[in-house]
Amino acid sequence: MSQMLPVAIPLHPERGLTAYVRAVNALPILSAADERKLARRYRKQNDLDAARQLILANLRYVVRIARGFAGYGLPQADLIQEGNIGLMKAVKHYDPAHKVRLMSFAVHWIRAEIYDYILRNWRIVKVATTKAQRKLFFNLRKSRERLGWMRRSEVDAMAEDLRVAPETVQEMESRMASVDVPFDGEVDADEENFHAAPAGYLQDMRYNPEVLVTKSDNENSREEQVSEALASLDNRSRDIIQRRWLNEDEKPTLHDLAKEYGISAERVRQIEAKALTVMKEKLSA
Repeated sequence: MSQMLPVAIPLHPERGLTAYVRAVNALPILSAADERKLARRYRKQNDLDAARQLILANLRYVVRIARGFAGYGLPQADLIQEGNIGLMKAVKHYDPAHKVRLMSFAVHWIRAEIYDYILRNWRIVKVATTKAQRKLFFNLRKSRERLGWMRRSEVDAMAEDLRVAPETVQEMESRMASVDVPFDGEVDADEENFHAAPAGYLQDMRYNPEVLVTKSDNENSREEQVSEALASLDNRSRDIIQRRWLNEDEKPTLHDLAKEYGISAERVRQIEAKALTVMKEKLSA
C-alpha cells in the first residue's frame, strides 16, 4: 500500500490558491491496485480514511479540470471547491468492481458540480433553467468567443447538433448578451441620467388573489395526478419510486434497495426506469 497521505494538507483553496495547488501536486499518485484496495475498504467497511486517501490523491486533477472553466469570470478557488465536492460524491458512488480508474469515473461528477456552480453564479438573473438551456449555455459560450453574434446558418447547425429548436438557441443567445439591471435603480442617478428602474413599473404579482388561487389549484391537481400514477404501480415499484424520488429524507441508493429486495442493483434500476415511464405516460394522458 502506498504511504499514508499527510494530514496537514491545505484543503481550502481560499487560504492561498498557489500554496494549495503546490500542495496537491506534491501528493503521491495512487497506483491502480492501491486505488482498488482503498475503494474496496471504503465500500465494504465504510473506512473513511480510505475515502480520504482516494480524495487527496486526486485533488490535482480537480485543479486541472477547474482551469478549463476560467473564462466565466468566477474565482478559480470557488471552481476548485465545487469540483472537490464532485470528487467526494464520485468517491462515494465509485465501484472498483467495474475496473475503471476513479478519475475516469469522477470527471463527470466534477464537471457537473462546476457546471451547476457557474449557472448559479454567472449572473444574478438565471439564464439557464432547463436541461436544453444548460446545454446551450456552455456551447454558446464557446461559439461567442469565436464568432460574436451567430448567423442563421450557425444557429440552425447548433440547434440540429444539440437537438433543440433554433428559436431556443436564439433566445439563449439573447439572454447571454443582456446585462443585469438593478431592480431599484442607481443610487447616484440624477435627472439627466435617469433611467426607469424595474421597481418603478413592475407589479408585484406574488400576492395577487388570482395568481395564488391558480397556483394552488395547479399544485393540488398535480399532486392528485402523481398520486393516481403511483397507485397504478405494483407495491415494489411504488416503494422504489416513493423512496428514490418523492421522500424528503435521505434517498437510498440502488445498492441499498437491491440488498433489501434481494435482487441486483441493475434490476432495481430497470424497475425504477419502467415505473417512471409508466408514470410519465399517466401524467401526460
